[in-house]
Amino acid sequence: MMTANEIRDSFKKFFESKQHAIVPSAPMVIKDDPTLMFTNAGMNQWKDIILGTRDPEPRRRADTQKCLRVSGKHNDLEEVGHDTYHHTMFEMLGNWSFGDYFKEGAIDMAWEYLVDVLKLNPEDLYVTVFEGSPEENIPRDDEAAKYWAKHVPENHIINGNKHDNFWEMGDTGPCGPCSEIHVDSRTPEQKAASGKSGRELVNQDDPQVIEIWNLVFMQFNRKADGSLEKLSMNVIDTGMGFERLVRMMQGKHSNYDTDVFQPIIKAEQDITGLKYFTFEEETENPISKEQDDINVAMRVCADHLRAVAFSIADGQLPSNAKAGYVIRRILRRAVRYAYTFLGQKDGFLYKLIPTLVYEMGDAFPELKAQQQLITKVIKEEEDSFLRTLDKGISLLDKAMEELKAQGKDQLDGVQAFRMFDTYGFPLDLTELICRENGFTVDEEQFNVEMQKQKDRARNAAAVENSDWVELEQGEQQFVGYDYTEYNCRILRYRKVTQKKNEFYELVLDATPFYGEMGGQVGDCGVLVNENETVEIVDTKRENNQSVHIVKQLPKDPAAEFMACVDTDKRNASAANHTATHLLDYSLKQILGDHVEQKGSFVSPDTLRFDFSHFEKVTDEQLRQVERMVNDMIRQDIHIDEHRDVPFEEAKKLGAIALFGEKYGDKVRVVRFGPSCEFCGGIHATSTGRIGFFKILSESSVAAGIRRIEATTGRDCEEHLYQMEDILKNIKSFFNNAKDLQGVIQKYIEEHDHMKKEIEGFQTQAVERAAQRLVEKAREVNGVKVITSVLPMSPAAAKDLTFKIRAAVDGSLLCVIGSHENNKPQLSIMMSDDMVSDHGLNAGQMVREAAKLIQGGGGGQPHFAQAGGKNVDGLSAAVDKVIALANL
Repeated sequence: MMTANEIRDSFKKFFESKQHAIVPSAPMVIKDDPTLMFTNAGMNQWKDIILGTRDPEPRRRADTQKCLRVSGKHNDLEEVGHDTYHHTMFEMLGNWSFGDYFKEGAIDMAWEYLVDVLKLNPEDLYVTVFEGSPEENIPRDDEAAKYWAKHVPENHIINGNKHDNFWEMGDTGPCGPCSEIHVDSRTPEQKAASGKSGRELVNQDDPQVIEIWNLVFMQFNRKADGSLEKLSMNVIDTGMGFERLVRMMQGKHSNYDTDVFQPIIKAEQDITGLKYFTFEEETENPISKEQDDINVAMRVCADHLRAVAFSIADGQLPSNAKAGYVIRRILRRAVRYAYTFLGQKDGFLYKLIPTLVYEMGDAFPELKAQQQLITKVIKEEEDSFLRTLDKGISLLDKAMEELKAQGKDQLDGVQAFRMFDTYGFPLDLTELICRENGFTVDEEQFNVEMQKQKDRARNAAAVENSDWVELEQGEQQFVGYDYTEYNCRILRYRKVTQKKNEFYELVLDATPFYGEMGGQVGDCGVLVNENETVEIVDTKRENNQSVHIVKQLPKDPAAEFMACVDTDKRNASAANHTATHLLDYSLKQILGDHVEQKGSFVSPDTLRFDFSHFEKVTDEQLRQVERMVNDMIRQDIHIDEHRDVPFEEAKKLGAIALFGEKYGDKVRVVRFGPSCEFCGGIHATSTGRIGFFKILSESSVAAGIRRIEATTGRDCEEHLYQMEDILKNIKSFFNNAKDLQGVIQKYIEEHDHMKKEIEGFQTQAVERAAQRLVEKAREVNGVKVITSVLPMSPAAAKDLTFKIRAAVDGSLLCVIGSHENNKPQLSIMMSDDMVSDHGLNAGQMVREAAKLIQGGGGGQPHFAQAGGKNVDGLSAAVDKVIALANL
């Protein structure tokens, strides 16, 4: 039986034998595509080739691509764990042809690999072809059907509808018919018992008759009005689910029973002491609902662990925004399953990481390299969410108590949604806890609240793009490394509407404008000719080209222009960017080689650098880093730039490759003395242009990730002036003393001494007040009642009530109104017998009386305090407490 690693290698070797270039997987996290957060299909890294903005050579390629599908059109999250074949993170085996072979070649190669190489039984294979769309004037894909007929009988070729057999990149863009290969993996007994052929179960959600490979034939481009036009180049894009293929090859009926997942599930069993039942074991002996919950939870944890670990390795940490929120959501779903069904009240997932790294670290070295970081981040996230879970469950318990008191048996949907929105409780968890306590949840109302939130998010992010208007054909040339002004023409433009704001995007034939990428902001400037000047407010990166943002379209878009970059902003941004390279090098020298860049942001006035390190950087270390960076600045080291260097040759130069970054066959290497990195950004021509470097702050971003914010050049100069002004002002407070530090130290010591004296006086005053009030206490039905309104701090008032309690033996009701800085405070102190024998409760009484001072509070049955806004109501509040006591 072939192992998963052997199957992966066989795919690559087969397509290599068919003259395909074997390329590495792109990162799962996409950094420079505004339309996509995660790689959700193998074709994502080839979008620019498919759209015609990059040279298609080599025209044949193949790889295994890490993918994540949890949001947008491809959203499998809620199915994951409940069935045998859906996953969040998965590998997609794929082969591509850009204007080379088309349908016949793709079909023949797919059949040869599955049947001749892997020896799958042809009788178990079924294929689908697009049935056509009369409303779009697209005929049935008879061409694909004809080529399939060479390999399979007619009754194994099935017509598929537009949903299943017409692939589209999005609402607009390249698309075309596709042909899916499905495998009937049922046992002979299951086939006989079913009485149905595999053909009848294709695309019917049968867990044993599933799609394994999709061959996409890109022929068309979908325009904004919905119409289709022919692509300039036919493209083959195939995708085969690696985990599903392994399942077929290993004779299993669940992806989770293969060697892709079983080692992780075995580790889960060892940690929890619970048993996992494989598909075969379940079939032989039906399992209980409790055991099924355990099975689902173990599958969820095994799947989600991979998704989160690979995302962190690719540079995406869990957070509350965008891609980071998706990762946090996946992780919390796993934690919740482990908490509820596996009895894991402490961190659990992080303990599985050694197993994951052992099994997949050779195929994906980023896991090994980042193991310590992945472990720390996941553990911190687990611990944080488990605290949230505890708090949420406590609030839910309180809500159910209130329902019981009101005689109700249903939690309203607004509260259930609040549990989801604030504490990450999915509806099914809230329903589970409520059901265990005899309550139901208003699911309809929950769904209404959820839809409201989705609508708000959709409206906030709604972007409407018109079709590109093409003025000239051609590929954009970027000249920004050498020029800040350049003659150009507009190749194409389109109108974009976002949140009711309208602007235009322009693609130039040649541009000096850098498009935002790699943490460096895009250039701004102007397009100018004799007739007009058009302001470029920003430049974005999309499909490997600079897209220029303008508020107004040029009067004559077909005219020739001079593209002029705002050099002041460009130079300031370039200085900050170059400083991050020097900072990265210096951190490695001072802290160690484990330091790795985890993100950066540079603009004309911002320098932010995130890096992996597992403790706070000391002030002394920061000073050493600053000295090293500034030393390299003073050396005025000139840029040593190497363009279009083969990747392997660049590594020999000593360039540092970052995990989570996608590098092409040819790369750019930027060296400043000992600092050498892969980088496509804009830099200063020499380090001296930076001027000066100063660290402003060092802080924690997440477990194992630190952040440095710094400043350079003129901003650094302004920062020093501000510090100088502050120091001058402080000196003036101390009569411009020469030994400012000594004078301030003296004032602090005098302050501390006087503070102790004042505290002593206050203690004496409180003791005298307590003695005086006890002596004046009045007795009501055997209870000593002490009341007063005094000017004192809340702490002194609390101290006073405790001193009074200590001085009175039993049967005491003390109510003190106090005020400081026009803020009222009400304090109630009672002896224990007033609570036990008289049934009084200070916490309840203070809440009622505090209404008279426009405030609120609470406390224990024998002692409580409340603050408020209305000092004039203090006397009435004190009287109200006595009245509530009903002595």
